[in-house]
Amino acid sequence: MRELSLNVMDIAQNSLSAGASLTQILVTENLDLDRLTIEIVDDGKGMTADQVAHVIDPFYTTRTTRKVGLGVPLFKMEAEMTGGSFSIDSTPGVGTRVTACFVPSSVDMIPLGDINSTVCLLIQCNPDRDFLFRRQLGGASFTLDTRELRQVLGEEVPLDAPDVTQWIGDYLSEQTQLLFGGATS
Repeated sequence: MRELSLNVMDIAQNSLSAGASLTQILVTENLDLDRLTIEIVDDGKGMTADQVAHVIDPFYTTRTTRKVGLGVPLFKMEAEMTGGSFSIDSTPGVGTRVTACFVPSSVDMIPLGDINSTVCLLIQCNPDRDFLFRRQLGGASFTLDTRELRQVLGEEVPLDAPDVTQWIGDYLSEQTQLLFGGATS
């Protein structure tokens, strides 16, 4: 994958497949430390220690539609190629946390890509699930929490309604521009 946002999509889809009702996507950039950290945290069924040990193997997958699973191994490889790190913490019945830390100044760093569109697509295609997206740059941040949107919209307006998905996209774009001082990332 040539953009980290596509890795995020894949890991988030794993969370949804594991029965997560809430998936958190946390993107933290620290320019002073030369770090980009991406965390995907879910409340899905979790994994045993044996499953966690195998999940970074591209020839291990729980899917029956194909015999390889490249999402997690590629995400791990992308982080480690920059001199960063990768970890998975999981507890059966509780959920999973995938953390990838990147060194953006590395020649091997691939772009984050359009993380806003990734989040929008996840929400639009999974209106029955909740997502919390937080993007942080230094001490500034913004958050989109679909649980809050549901409270405002009520039961009558689904998250995949065209006006809602348009608003979500616009909100993420505006907040990203504010976070980066008017420039989009």
